Amino acid sequence: MREYLKFYIDGKWVEPTELKTLDVENPATEEVVGKIALGNAADVDKAVKAARKAFASWSQTSREERIEVLGRILAEYQKRFGDLATAVTEEMGAPASLAQRAQVPVGMGHLATAVEILKTFKFEEDRGQTMIVKEPIGVCSFITPWNWPLNQIVCKVAPAIATGCTMVLKPSEVAPFSGQIFAEIMHAAGVPAGVFNMIHGDGLGVGVPLSSHPDVDMVSFTGSTRAGIEVAKNAAPTVKRVAQELGGKSPNIVLDDDAFAKGVGRGVASMMMNSGQSCNAPTRMLVPSKRMDEAISVARETAAGVTVGDPNGNSQLGPVSSRVQFDKIQKLIQAGIDEGATLVIGGTGRPDGLDKGYYVKPTVFANVTNDMTIAREEIFGPVLSILGYETVDQAIDIGNDTEYGLAAYVQAADIDQARKVASKLRAGQVSINGGGDMSAPFGGYKMSGNGREWGDYAFHEFLETKAVLGYAAPKQAAE
Repeated sequence: MREYLKFYIDGKWVEPTELKTLDVENPATEEVVGKIALGNAADVDKAVKAARKAFASWSQTSREERIEVLGRILAEYQKRFGDLATAVTEEMGAPASLAQRAQVPVGMGHLATAVEILKTFKFEEDRGQTMIVKEPIGVCSFITPWNWPLNQIVCKVAPAIATGCTMVLKPSEVAPFSGQIFAEIMHAAGVPAGVFNMIHGDGLGVGVPLSSHPDVDMVSFTGSTRAGIEVAKNAAPTVKRVAQELGGKSPNIVLDDDAFAKGVGRGVASMMMNSGQSCNAPTRMLVPSKRMDEAISVARETAAGVTVGDPNGNSQLGPVSSRVQFDKIQKLIQAGIDEGATLVIGGTGRPDGLDKGYYVKPTVFANVTNDMTIAREEIFGPVLSILGYETVDQAIDIGNDTEYGLAAYVQAADIDQARKVASKLRAGQVSINGGGDMSAPFGGYKMSGNGREWGDYAFHEFLETKAVLGYAAPKQAAE
């Protein structure tokens, strides 16, 4: 039983101003496996004051000093790799193989990427007599989700450290164990007191005061669009910068060519990873209507091969994160059935042989139309919708017919055709044939958010731009 009843503020583990606790459940067993303290506005105020005080000196550190600190964080992170993987599996149900192969390594990737970018990043630009200077924005508040807990913590913390900002983190109360260990890593790495602070809590108790605090210069939030709107409203009176990575309903257009079957199989496998709990998951697969039966066959076979069960075993899919998520997904699967979509595989209820834990059957619907609930709402579970199209232009129109715009996907044998389709998709990131890049900017159009994370684009989110006019002395006229 884990008990995390202190917060990390100003380089020390401190008692909450008022002890109020929350039980943390293992979604695979439905058993309580830990307890955290819940912070409040007074705790937030302490942490923000510590971050504000530390900003005066941390913002003036050199490139070399920050590179050294990031290197120490990475070294300590690597030491705790096993602890982090165990925590992620326990808190949100990621299969051990996924935790070790992706959930934990992605944090190392963000740290290593930040170091490499920082080595050559230009904080100053000479424009004649004017010097353009990039300076750290100040104190940042980070509110992170449970689905990729370390990814979303480190993709914010690493560029913030690199650019000279200080910060207060609120990890998800649903999956707080990895956030606690990350705070221990920051302490072990000798990050100067006040530069990094961490408070456990829920949205009302900690998220609201973090997003509205007048001494916070920026809030970076990852989560649902609904919650993101509230964060923006809370931040508005103090006109602080708000960066948001929100929901998605990403289209995956499979073109009519020799790579069709491969593209469908890849799309199903990608959809099911992490039990479908990824904001950029390819949830809407678009296939030529004349090849719908072929798509159904490939999708059924691929989904049938996905093993669901104990995340500490050899299963590919663990449970979804909570009872709340499980119930929501069940209602949306039923909506798909009720609205007339073809249930290819899966459906409501737990998979056979699993009578405990928040396990969801890998589910595929076909003959979905874009006005159906399962094509409009973010399900956040292992549920794929297959829609038909008559022409490529229609596929693009359907793909763009959503309030979201986080990601999109194209599967094709003809790379030139794939590029043409990608150019017309309204999304912040478009992947062709499974392409990936940790240094590429990540973020969305429309109601999927604003700002960009990952790589050098993330650095700019944490910087203010100052123009110093008359910086260069005018040349003296020749006598």
